[in-house]
Amino acid sequence: MRATNMAPLTVLPARTEPLLDQELETAEPIVAHIVKTEPGESAAAKVMEARIYGTPLEALCGHVWVPSRDPKQVPMCQKCKDIYDTYRAFNDGLNEAPNE
Repeated sequence: MRATNMAPLTVLPARTEPLLDQELETAEPIVAHIVKTEPGESAAAKVMEARIYGTPLEALCGHVWVPSRDPKQVPMCQKCKDIYDTYRAFNDGLNEAPNE
């Protein structure tokens, strides 16, 4: 027997929110991370937008944070640097350092 008063089922795409490390988000940064970008996307523009709108970014190492301070004041994350160096080994177009 079929029920006739049921509304049609609507399927929506899943929406995920990154989990932020609340302790690191508000504390002074310990290291500067390299932002994960898509081909043709500017990391500097992505960071600027995230600082203006307060949106979280994901680093190469997987760390998720909302940028708020000058990253040149702290050392670079070694895990991000190692991943970037690995990318450079397979992609001739990448600069010596990610900020170049």
